[in-house]
Order: sequence, then structure tokens, then C-alpha cells
Amino acid sequence: MNFSVAPSMEDIEIMVGNVMEQLPSELDTHCENLSIVVEEFVDEVTESELDVDDPFDLLALYKSGKEISPGIMKKLANDDDVLFIYRRPILDMWCETGDDLFSVLHSVIVEELGRSFEFSDDDIEEMTKRHHQGML
Repeated sequence: MNFSVAPSMEDIEIMVGNVMEQLPSELDTHCENLSIVVEEFVDEVTESELDVDDPFDLLALYKSGKEISPGIMKKLANDDDVLFIYRRPILDMWCETGDDLFSVLHSVIVEELGRSFEFSDDDIEEMTKRHHQGML
């Protein structure tokens, strides 16, 4: 994709779907029942619960099905785990780094899932590095 305007929510959803298809196998095995929700920003309740000072600081958030509010569960119609992707903060990061947007999304998703599934920082870095080496 080549953008002359900021990617829309739908564009990000498509790109996230592509990222999920290219997840490292270590993470992929944990994501069978994972729903993806793309939103502009973190909602105010979650922002307050996590004590987030600036909504631009939160790029993604993994929540297990047990942690999700009933309102969100109605939208999903299941009790799957959810990965929330926050479009505006990711677009800001993309602009700040100048990196390829797909690579930014991949790194954000691998880091969030890796931390959620208790991978070490070294493991997360190695998974991200493998992706970047594959893109060269």
C-alpha cells in the first residue's frame, strides 16, 4: 500500500490481518482464538484503569476473554482473547520513525503479544529481528 493520506481504520485492519498471517510461530500458537479490534484510541475506562497519561502512549493492548468488559464482548459475540490496535498512536509512531508502516505494525503486535504471553525481551527482540531480516 502506498498512502497519500493517512491510512484509514479499514486500511489498518487489512494490514493487521497481513501481520497476523506472518506472526512468528512461537506467537502464532497462542493466537488461535484471538480477535482483533482496531480503534482510534484507547477507551477512557481502560485508559483510567491502566493509568495512561497520554492516549498516544498506548499502541496496542492484549486482553484475555476474562478481562474484557461486557460491552466489548457484545460486539465480538464470543469470549475470545482480544488484541486492540490503536490507529492514531501507531500512525504517530510511523511518522516519527519513518519506518515502513507494515514493519511498525509487526513490531507493535509482536511486542504486545510477546509480553502478554510472557516471552523475554530477548525473545521478542529476536522475533522482531527475524521479521526485519526477512524483509531485506
